[in-house]
Amino acid sequence: MYSEKIRDLLEREGIDTGDTVEFEKGKTKIIGTLMPNTEANGEDILVIKLANGYNVGVSFLGSRLKLVKKGSGNFDFPKAAMAQDSRLPKISLIYTGGTIGSKIDYKTGGVYMLLKPEELLYEIPELSKIARISVAKLFSMSSEDMSYREWQAIAERVASEINNGARGVVVTIGTDTMHYASAALSFMLQDLNAPVVLTGSQRSSDRGSSDAFMNIICATTIAATSDIAEVGICMHDSSSDSRCSFIRGTKARKMHTSRRDAFRAINDKPIAYVDINGNLSYNNDYRRVNRNQKKAVSAVTGYSSKVAMVKAYPDADPSILKFYEDKDYDGIIIEGTGLGHVPVAPSSKEMSWLPWIKSAADKGVIVGITSQCIYGRVNRSVYRNLRLISSAGAVYCEDMTAETAYVKLSWLIKNYGKEKAREMLPNNLRGEITSRTRFETFMV
Repeated sequence: MYSEKIRDLLEREGIDTGDTVEFEKGKTKIIGTLMPNTEANGEDILVIKLANGYNVGVSFLGSRLKLVKKGSGNFDFPKAAMAQDSRLPKISLIYTGGTIGSKIDYKTGGVYMLLKPEELLYEIPELSKIARISVAKLFSMSSEDMSYREWQAIAERVASEINNGARGVVVTIGTDTMHYASAALSFMLQDLNAPVVLTGSQRSSDRGSSDAFMNIICATTIAATSDIAEVGICMHDSSSDSRCSFIRGTKARKMHTSRRDAFRAINDKPIAYVDINGNLSYNNDYRRVNRNQKKAVSAVTGYSSKVAMVKAYPDADPSILKFYEDKDYDGIIIEGTGLGHVPVAPSSKEMSWLPWIKSAADKGVIVGITSQCIYGRVNRSVYRNLRLISSAGAVYCEDMTAETAYVKLSWLIKNYGKEKAREMLPNNLRGEITSRTRFETFMV
């Protein structure tokens, strides 16, 4: 809330939040929309939204403020129906929340989820020239709050949309766990014969620097025009607005907390690049749409909630594995060091992971080994300790990311049983394992 002095000034000048004002202090002159003050600002700070979409906070003391134009005082997104051209391909947009579906709350200064997907789409007229879009809202959640239950619901809805005539599907989703969701959908969607594109944004859609609109345009282009029959993530390829990349859903990882180009293909290359003008170029091998396929897409959504991820680090207590064993967990994915190491022969023998891995494996717990290194692959044969870990019953997961291995094992166990899951874990199913890791896929 603004201070009493500011409130008195606004009343005298007939100014309300939402009005266009001119702020002048010394040689500084600013014209913009007066916004409500936030709890994060001092009460003597005026908040003004500039024409470029950014907000500035300016000290009221010693300044002059005058009304330029009255506004509506309404900070909601306008609503507008999208024009539909029957000649264009039909795609479905499934809205689930995340930063791409959020806006600033001017009472707190934070962001909150929009309630209607139409609020997001109102200022993207370009979409009406790319495809006929039907919009469905499943839920409005931050991705950190999602579980496998939401992934199951998304998979079932995607299958339904494709089987009912959608050429492709775009799923808007939060970015924090987007790579978990893309891996889950990759495994859950059987006989997929259409592009399924997950997209989101690092910055809320009412910020001047938002990446939301370009990401949606590029994702829609892939869903409407590509012949890719895979699940993937479409996000900015660089911090500029030059193009987006489409990364295979089992090979993507969020690599930065806030940059617009946060997602990278790990041990792989992006399948394709696309720019805001619709220029699409392919960059890697991929599964292609088969126009003669008659088989419907099915959602095989079984998922074990009894799989854990554990990081191995110096002085880590290996009895954590016993904790999960006693809790009747089905599987554990260990992020080892380097080629897939865990402590085997430390000076304190009780800190060796080897007997705990063997105990868990003997009790039927599937223990998968990945690496903390992100890039490269694990190898059970290079060093003696690696061979001992493998002999104790651990399964080395090649060049899978830990996140994909975790999702894959959870899905395999519930749909194939533990014996078959252990056999299938190191085998490539959805492009999650490459036969040979190429050096050029390493990103610094």
